[in-house]
Amino acid sequence: MTNVKLAVVFYSMGGTNYQLAKWAEEGAKETGAEVKILKVQELAPQSVIEGNEVWKATVDATKDVPVVTSDDIEWADAIIFSVPTRFGNMPSQMKQFLDTQGGLWASGKTVNKVVSAMTSAQNPHGGQEATLLSLYTSMMHWGAIIATPGYTDPVIFGAGGNPYGTSVTVDQDGKMIEDVQAAVKHQAKRTVQVAEWVKKGNQ
Repeated sequence: MTNVKLAVVFYSMGGTNYQLAKWAEEGAKETGAEVKILKVQELAPQSVIEGNEVWKATVDATKDVPVVTSDDIEWADAIIFSVPTRFGNMPSQMKQFLDTQGGLWASGKTVNKVVSAMTSAQNPHGGQEATLLSLYTSMMHWGAIIATPGYTDPVIFGAGGNPYGTSVTVDQDGKMIEDVQAAVKHQAKRTVQVAEWVKKGNQ
């Protein structure tokens, strides 16, 4: 395979989307892709984070993960976003990052990036599809090529059957209800494959 460069960009408060990002990294590396796992900048006050043990533990667990920059987006052939839902929308931390990419967008450097997205919520109808669509709306403005998993592999049905992107339900104890690891890895491999086609087509 062509050495596709993949950025996996996540925001995680409880650790779920960090785990999804790591599974995506595993799947992409199995195809030979070069992968960076990157987090978006946290916007919440430290005092608020300190008051939530799970949030604090996630911040500690991801302290060595680099914060994504415009240079990372420019570097990448493909991008997978992973975020929890916030009232059927992406979290403000991810939105702020996307909203600050106007310079890249204006210079045409977001065009033909191959993108895909994953999400989580506390119940099966907690806004997963709407959250993915909110990300994809921004990607349409970028001129990116959206590579959803659709129903391209049976593992998608086992993970809840979301054709927009892998989504997982998380219970009150922070545990994932569905087994989505295989679906995440398939989505990552598919994203890399589409990026390879685009990269070869542009050569």
